[in-house]
Amino acid sequence: MSLPASSTVDPQALQRYVASLFAAHGVPQPDAERTAECLVEADLRGVASHGVGRVPIYTERLRRGLVKARPELALKPLTPVAAQLDADNGLGFVAATRAMDEAVERARQFGIGMVWIHGSNHFGMAASYLLQAVRAGYAAFVFTNASRAMPIWGGRTPFLGTSPFAFAAPGGLSQPPVVLDMATSVVARGKIRRAAQKGEPIPAGWALDAQGNPTTDAAAGYEGLILPLGGPKGSGLSLMMEVLGGVMSGAAFGGEVRNQYSDFETPQDVGHCMLALQPGLAVGEGDYRRRMDELVARAKACPRLDAEQEILMPGEPEARIERERRLHGIPLPAEDLAMLRQEGERVGLRAAFLEVAPA
Repeated sequence: MSLPASSTVDPQALQRYVASLFAAHGVPQPDAERTAECLVEADLRGVASHGVGRVPIYTERLRRGLVKARPELALKPLTPVAAQLDADNGLGFVAATRAMDEAVERARQFGIGMVWIHGSNHFGMAASYLLQAVRAGYAAFVFTNASRAMPIWGGRTPFLGTSPFAFAAPGGLSQPPVVLDMATSVVARGKIRRAAQKGEPIPAGWALDAQGNPTTDAAAGYEGLILPLGGPKGSGLSLMMEVLGGVMSGAAFGGEVRNQYSDFETPQDVGHCMLALQPGLAVGEGDYRRRMDELVARAKACPRLDAEQEILMPGEPEARIERERRLHGIPLPAEDLAMLRQEGERVGLRAAFLEVAPA
């Protein structure tokens, strides 16, 4: 059966299929389901750079033994509000989910909870763990370091990761949560990788090639240097992720996190930091909700620079895309459809969800 140029697929069917792919690689069913949930959630929210298109690299590293399918996560309490999790080189999705659960439990008891993670791997979209906390009623920060792709400000070689700055807070009585998940680079590295895969150009100002020249060639930019957001500001934020995610956690740091796409000899040893907070601890839950509604109302009432341009809160565009796609399906391009079918054939799974009408 030939594949259409693109198809709109049912999110639940896609999630079940992706979970089956990970289970076929020895990942326990609950962990496979959570991993699939995070990947599909990214596509639901329009963040394709961190969606199911990344399945092949995760399964490849599982097959090579560079990621453990069945890690033995070990939690070490440090204080009543803080702990350290040894991810035992398991999937980042699994370790980050466990750590946020632990941070939320500490926040439930003490108002704040923090869990550092070492020995982890790429964990996909940081917003997945922010939303995990928000659904439990908590505000959260998510910090991680990453393989080097960006120069320290003033440098000319890769040193820092394009690590996200991620924060979320529950919404008010009538407003959705505020969810900020942004790369500390001009753009998430995964977007450049996706453009390179498709043979598409990238905008000027996103990256430099390996010789330090500005480029709109996505492949050259991916192999070269991604530029920090706001120059020294993005560089400083990424360095903060190295401190919180790498130095403090016990993970690799300072350019030592391995690139999952090019290093097939050594585990990544990514470090993460999960922080959960009771949002109404100081002012009370009800007052917190009312104050959040007022904050959003005031923001949206600001005079607009462009009368046609709506003022949106962080995470609001993604939430709208998610609502639409949960109702009408996720559009997947031909290359992702072909990849998912090939991944299934490798382990004897039939991608029945692909047999749908073209988008």
